[in-house]
Amino acid sequence: MGKKKIWGLTATAVVICGISTLLYITSHPRQPRSGEAAGTAAGSLLQFKVTQEDVVNTIEVKGKSSYQKETRIYAPFTGEIKTWNVADGSQVKKGELMFQLDDTPLQSEIASLLNSLKKQQLETDLANFKAAGTTLDPAAAGTGSVSEAEARQRFADSEGRKIQDQLNAVNNESLQLQLAKKQEKAGQAAFLAPEDGIFLFEDSSKIPQSVEESVRIGKIVDTTKLQLVCTIGEFDVFKIKPDMPVEVKVDALKQMKLQGKVEKVSKFAKSGTDQGTGAAQFEVTISLEPNEKLIAGLSLTGTIETEKKQGAVVVPTLAVMREKDAYYVMLQTAQGAERRDIEIGMETSEKTEVRKGLNVGDTVVLQ
Repeated sequence: MGKKKIWGLTATAVVICGISTLLYITSHPRQPRSGEAAGTAAGSLLQFKVTQEDVVNTIEVKGKSSYQKETRIYAPFTGEIKTWNVADGSQVKKGELMFQLDDTPLQSEIASLLNSLKKQQLETDLANFKAAGTTLDPAAAGTGSVSEAEARQRFADSEGRKIQDQLNAVNNESLQLQLAKKQEKAGQAAFLAPEDGIFLFEDSSKIPQSVEESVRIGKIVDTTKLQLVCTIGEFDVFKIKPDMPVEVKVDALKQMKLQGKVEKVSKFAKSGTDQGTGAAQFEVTISLEPNEKLIAGLSLTGTIETEKKQGAVVVPTLAVMREKDAYYVMLQTAQGAERRDIEIGMETSEKTEVRKGLNVGDTVVLQ
């Protein structure tokens, strides 16, 4: 029993000594040796070298690939399809026969119009002949006088013929226009491809056997010319100009990179985004270089190069500080870090151009 008491007292003494030692060390920190303080302070600073390199500003956009040139195919008139000379996805050449429409009903209408025009001309000739027969020749009539009633009747007949001639002319012009339109349609019964490209049906699951006038049948696409159509916000629209270079990545093919250029920037906000408090969106069209793997409908990410400065003196943007309208950095010198006012140029999220105040090889620090 005495031994247990002795061991307990010993343990208590050890704990008390440990606590006392810890409190002494905490209240009396070790004094650094000569030169050690400066080295420690310098080591706690982030240091950056001033370099000379290219600075590039970019804007990232996203969108879908689409065919740059699409020629829509519409039925020239309502009718049955006699033969199809193309299939869905087939290559067509400009001027090649695509399909043959049955123009029998149209030819019947053309024949009816021709008959109407001929009948109208015969009626006009007959009316002119009758009018010539009833007109009195003053030389044949001798010296007999013409009564007032006869004079009025002649005047009325003359004016009536003039009006009828005008009506016939209007009716004739209308029939001629109808005839010309129907003849033009009949000339398209053998429908020829208007462009080179790949033909795609409007509904690839069903080949139409009859068509209706002005209803779209399909389209011809130029698969060698694709584009990226995307939208940008109102804060970026003034930074983007036609012909700016664009690097494009295909989301489904991570290793694939394409080159493109800005073709067009819309001057009008997209419908629905130009009202309310939200930022307006503007459409940008980017042309893409040909690639056998590139098809319409792919998700693309483009990086538009909006500004570039070659061989600029730069520092990390992180190291640049601002005080009102002045910019400065902390320059490392033999005496330590000191403030150095600078004049900046281009800015990116990573690098800032320094026009005045620093030289290549200088070291700036961030405390």
